[in-house]
Formats: sequence, C-alpha cells, structure tokens
Amino acid sequence: MDRVITQEEKDKNSGSVEFQVLHFTSKIRRLTLHLELHKRDFLSQRGLRRILGKRQQLLTYLSNKNKVRYKKLMYKLDIWESKTR
Repeated sequence: MDRVITQEEKDKNSGSVEFQVLHFTSKIRRLTLHLELHKRDFLSQRGLRRILGKRQQLLTYLSNKNKVRYKKLMYKLDIWESKTR
C-alpha cells in the first residue's frame, strides 16, 4: 500500500493537506520497519512520535474543515481514526 511519491507530484501538490499526510504516512511506515529491526534506537522512536503528532494535527485540521476529504483520505491510506478525538 506504500505509494512512491514522484518529483512532479511533490512540486505540484506539496502544500495540500492530503499530500502532507501521505508523505508523513510513508515516513511512519519506513520508520516502523526500521524500528522492528533496531528496537533500541531511541532517537528514531522520538522522531516517529513527532511525525505521528504532526500527522494527527493535520488530520484533525482536515476533519474540522472538510469531513468528506477526511474520510476519503483515511480510507485511501488505511488509517484508523483515533479514539481520543
């Protein structure tokens, strides 16, 4: 499900909320795979927590602005809604 982001897409859509969430999601998946191999890499764990927080802020913003785009993005990226909303 991990999608490769092309340079053309970066130049065209880099400011949209959906693109930023997609970018953070790919980073999260990459870091998660890294941490499965290197369980004691605490700096990567900290970076993962920061990226998760940034993605959650963007998702909250999108949820408040446009529920339809939010639901479509959640479905597309196969992300679950957080329980603490």
